[in-house]
Amino acid sequence: MNRKVVIFLFVLSFAIKGKAQDFQLGKVTVEELQEKQHPTDTSAVAAVLFKKARTFFTYSVKAGFIANHEVKYRIKIYKKEGLKWATFVVPYYIGYEELTPDVIKFSDAVTYNLDQDKISKTKLTSEGSFVEKINRYWKKTSVTLPNVKVGSVIEFKYVHKSENIFKFPDMIIQYNIPVNNFEYTTEIPEMYLYKSIQNGYVEVNSTNEITKGSCSFENEFRNLSYLNFTQINTKYAVQNVPALHEEIFINNIENYTSKIQQELERVRYTDKPDKDYSITWEGVSKTIFKEKEFGEELLKAKYFVPHVSRFLDWKTTQTEKMEAIFKHVQQKMSWDKTFGVYVDKGVEKAYEASSGNVAEINFILVNMLNLAGLNASPVLASTIDNGVSVFPGRTGFNYVMVSVIADGKSYLLDAASKFTAPNIYPLFLVNWSGRAVQSDGNSTEIKLTDTALSKSIFGINVKIDANGVIKGNYKNQKTDFEALAFREMNVGGTTEAQIEKIESKHNGLTISDYSITNLKTDLSKPVLEAYSFEMVHSFDIIENKMYLNPLLFLKELKNPFTTQDRKLPIYFGPTKQEKFIISIEIPQGYILENLLVPIKLEAQDNLASFSYNAKLDGNILQVVVSSQINKVIVAADYYEMLKEFFQRTIDKLNEKIVLKKA
Repeated sequence: MNRKVVIFLFVLSFAIKGKAQDFQLGKVTVEELQEKQHPTDTSAVAAVLFKKARTFFTYSVKAGFIANHEVKYRIKIYKKEGLKWATFVVPYYIGYEELTPDVIKFSDAVTYNLDQDKISKTKLTSEGSFVEKINRYWKKTSVTLPNVKVGSVIEFKYVHKSENIFKFPDMIIQYNIPVNNFEYTTEIPEMYLYKSIQNGYVEVNSTNEITKGSCSFENEFRNLSYLNFTQINTKYAVQNVPALHEEIFINNIENYTSKIQQELERVRYTDKPDKDYSITWEGVSKTIFKEKEFGEELLKAKYFVPHVSRFLDWKTTQTEKMEAIFKHVQQKMSWDKTFGVYVDKGVEKAYEASSGNVAEINFILVNMLNLAGLNASPVLASTIDNGVSVFPGRTGFNYVMVSVIADGKSYLLDAASKFTAPNIYPLFLVNWSGRAVQSDGNSTEIKLTDTALSKSIFGINVKIDANGVIKGNYKNQKTDFEALAFREMNVGGTTEAQIEKIESKHNGLTISDYSITNLKTDLSKPVLEAYSFEMVHSFDIIENKMYLNPLLFLKELKNPFTTQDRKLPIYFGPTKQEKFIISIEIPQGYILENLLVPIKLEAQDNLASFSYNAKLDGNILQVVVSSQINKVIVAADYYEMLKEFFQRTIDKLNEKIVLKKA
């Protein structure tokens, strides 16, 4: 991920490339309406012709300075798939304790069409605007423009008004459609110093100048007054921003979207020392424990005394106690699928109801573990969908896990998910880092991408008859995160549905005696899938020879990396090893004409490895293939190397053995 941090302390000047243009709403041209496709991206379903934004401050006696974020859009619709851009949604925060909730106001929303070479306008009415509460902390305002069709140009403006001057809303530069022109100006009173971070790979130019600013406001006597000050104007501009599309092996595309993020760094006073607003993780720890819905709920251990004592009998070691408590909470509690770091009804009511949000369930776990004499702490985490927090702060987290030390060993626990185990947490949490927080302000970074090596070991034994029919037995043992993914995918399914799912992927495959062992019994142990199978038409017979791929149906034999280049990091997920152990009984009357040559490959910096071995023992051909991914996320700089590495493995996996009639 590419982030450039810029702190504007002095007047900096950078040349802005391209011709300066004054983008204004209401100036739609016939040429824009006649345009049939985007000039540089013919696949684009729509394009942002311009996005022009401005952040400026107003003032009130009660609230002081108020941030106003004004954003204007002009969007062209090229294809029917682009009609979804007729609806635009802006989420905003309402969960402040001391500040007035944010306000979003749309205006100047118009749809332009070309009717008989004349421009027609359709304005948005109140029926096309909606406000919806997402949860106790967030709302969203949306507009759906009328009469939008292929060829339309739409325009609108909204103003996001907020008393929160500590962190501005992200100013998005890049979307999944091209952006022809982007311009963003901030007008900041010089007493406020903001840290500006540019996220993504798009190079944004900027200029900076000092000017005079002023605000009019109503004083305590309801008279109009003026506040004059020096301000720093910063202008960001970029043209021809390419669309950002999903690629294979991406965790959250929004992590790599080009955008500008700003946070208050310092307030400079003329009559007293400057005040530093830089937030540290230690500061986050201290303040979050002061929240009633967080800190107080971690001090409820006494409530759980009669409950814990029931299932700790005969548990002597800390590890045994941890496992018993974890299993109890995991089995008793049902997660309501609500994310967040605060409780809703509280741990006591949640426990009585056997249902709660993720904070309530894992806070129950913390209380019980501490009651049993273990050292447990909440861990703030962010799901993949929630992204990666640039600045230290509570809003960057939307999940709570548990860190505990048992018999000198550290564990991460999540009792909200039904198929997790100690140190095996949901796949959507294999993202960035968590923070184990304590009431005294201490916090510890926990790398959630430092996962145990999960394994998936496949074993098949097959016989081939003279008619080319293959019969065999299949087993697949999965551990850790691989087992977790398998359990979540297959729980609740029927044997018939699973057989149909496998058979539908492979022509000529018939399955019988299907079974899964340890799907729900002991989640810390491997899960085993097994079945018998029969295959027809699975290889070529030419004259007196059989041409057979030893891997049969076990693995996809295509390179996942097909694009010429890549700008985004590669997300593989938890580190893992795949191993295939294949035994093939050569049919009577045939001999092996070629024994495949062994190969061993190592990717640069030990990112991945691959080995292929084959040996003949009597009439049994044994092939052992092993592939391993050793890093969760890999920089895009490695793409060419990995593309070549995968191609070499695919080439090897596509090799066939030849069985010749004796």
